[in-house]
Amino acid sequence: MNGAAAVIVAAGRGVRAGGDVPKQWQMLGGRPIVAHTLDAFARHPEISEIVLVINPQDHGRLDGLETDTVTIVEGGAERAASVRQGLDAVRRSNVVLIHDVARPLVTADTISNVIAALETTSGAAPALSVTDALWTGTDGHVTGTQDRNGLYRAQTPQGFHLDAIRAAHTAHAGGAADDVEVARAHGLAVAIVPGDEDNLKITLPADFARAERILRGRDGH
Repeated sequence: MNGAAAVIVAAGRGVRAGGDVPKQWQMLGGRPIVAHTLDAFARHPEISEIVLVINPQDHGRLDGLETDTVTIVEGGAERAASVRQGLDAVRRSNVVLIHDVARPLVTADTISNVIAALETTSGAAPALSVTDALWTGTDGHVTGTQDRNGLYRAQTPQGFHLDAIRAAHTAHAGGAADDVEVARAHGLAVAIVPGDEDNLKITLPADFARAERILRGRDGH
């Protein structure tokens, strides 16, 4: 491979996280979330290019970020359109890792595992086995249980061969939960690599506190 590209999807509004600005531009450990996410890929020796997909309204928020080597593109009205814009901007790599900007704590090991798996499969993504009991419910009451065997909590980055995932997105009708769903609908095999409990997606206000604790633990404070 000629290195891997990282497409970081950062065009959403993230309203459930609260705050006056979209969550990717809110502060975590004294820096915007997007800065941590960019750093995770910029530091990785197997990442040869980074594409950051932003909302057209957010160009002014780029000030202060280290984006000299990052390709900036505008996203679309929905996530799938933003991913397609990002994929179209990849120029030097044959494989691509698509990552949610709201997962700023992704580790080098997770990135490496996805890239390594792409040597032998058309797609790869990290996930964690579901270990909790699962219920079904209606109107606030438990109505049954769900077998958790074979269930996983999906994470990103989700990696693919570039031409294959471009074709998959072109053919897809829309409405997919993630890029793995798009890939599988196109007939691509996707391998599961080990996920990481710390690779959380910041979604709700309480997630910021947890992410801060993880950051402090990594920094030794």
